Formats: sequence, structure tokens, C-alpha cells
Amino acid sequence: MNKPVLSLKNLERTFHQGTETLHVLRGVNLDLYPGEIVALVGPSGAGKSTLLQTAGLLEKTDGGEIILDGKKCSSLNEGARTKMRRDVLGFVYQFHHLLPEFSAEENIILPQMIAGKSLAQASIRAHALLKEVGLEGRASHRPARLSGGEQQRVAIVRALANQPKVLLADEPTGNLDEHTADAVFEKLVHLVRQDNLAALIATHNMDLAKRMDRIITLHEGHIRGQE
Repeated sequence: MNKPVLSLKNLERTFHQGTETLHVLRGVNLDLYPGEIVALVGPSGAGKSTLLQTAGLLEKTDGGEIILDGKKCSSLNEGARTKMRRDVLGFVYQFHHLLPEFSAEENIILPQMIAGKSLAQASIRAHALLKEVGLEGRASHRPARLSGGEQQRVAIVRALANQPKVLLADEPTGNLDEHTADAVFEKLVHLVRQDNLAALIATHNMDLAKRMDRIITLHEGHIRGQE
């Protein structure tokens, strides 16, 4: 049986606001396996974004352990955390966060070059990814000249540029109309399946959630159910 590529063990995250203590994550346990797409649902304010950011090593834990690709990560220093994010993780957000002064292709090339690839290697990969999502003809366009759906497709393939093992997505279709959201989601699923990634996708769209492999619900700081 496959080993999980991401494991959360009794994960805790607490915030302090004045004299008030907010326990957002209260011992979250989750295993995510290669090739599976998991929907993370829950009401607004439940902590879905906090869970993704903590699992993605963007926030420190207040307890518990994060195991990525077999490596315990909770106590890593910032340099080691950055390397894990670069080598193992891909992130997609509700807003595309593309660099406005660069073209679609350049937005995909840059993270690869930061990871050590040559311009030639990065360009080949960027072109192949844009072709996968039907945007090879828009490679030279800056984000302002792309539609919302096109921007988000570029953001998705940028997240996959360095061939991560885990994709974390926070409402990746939340800013799109229903038809565009469906098309973008189909491209996302295709790419995840093709590369045998593990994907954890936070969404309020239950129609999309039901098309994933399983659904987990974050409620009062706990994972309440796994379907």
C-alpha cells in the first residue's frame, strides 16, 4: 500500500487576540496519499486556510507534527522549510497572484529558475504546461490580458512547474463563474491525476467537492468526517 505523502499528526494552531485565545486547529489528523484528491470543506471561519497554510509550512504549528514526503517538518528552520516548500509543495489560491509585469510563460519559468533550472529547461516545461491547459497561444500575454479563467489556469500550472508531490489549493475556483470554474477544475484534476500528485483542495462548492475522491470537514478545529 502507498505511504502517505503528507501526514498531519495532532496538529494544533492557536491565535491570541488581546486577552482572547482562539484555538483554530485542535489536534487535526490527516493522511494524504499520492494520486488522491481530497476536498476540504467547512463553514467560513472554520480554519480551512489556516490548515492549508500550516500544512504547507507557511505558518508554524503550536503542537503536533507535519510529515512531508517522509520528513518531519514542524521543527525545521526557515531555510529548510523554504526548501521543502520549493521541492515538495505547490500552492494555488483563490486569487491567481501572478506577477503582473511578466508574461504567462515567464510566470511559470521564474519559480523553476529559482529552483535551479536553466532558462532553456524552464522554457520547455512552461511551454508544455501551457499546452496542457490550452494556453500555448497566450504564452506571451501578461495577466491583465488574460481572462479570469486563463489567469487561474496559469496559476495552477505555475504551482506544478517544479513537479511537487503535494498540491494545496485554497478555493482555486472561488472567483470564477460556474461554467469557468467547472472548466478550470477539470484541468486541475487532469494535471493532478497525470502527475500522481496528492491534492488537498479547500472549497465551498459542494458540487466540485463531490467529484473528488473524498471529502473531509473541518469543524470546531477537528476533522469531523472522511467520506
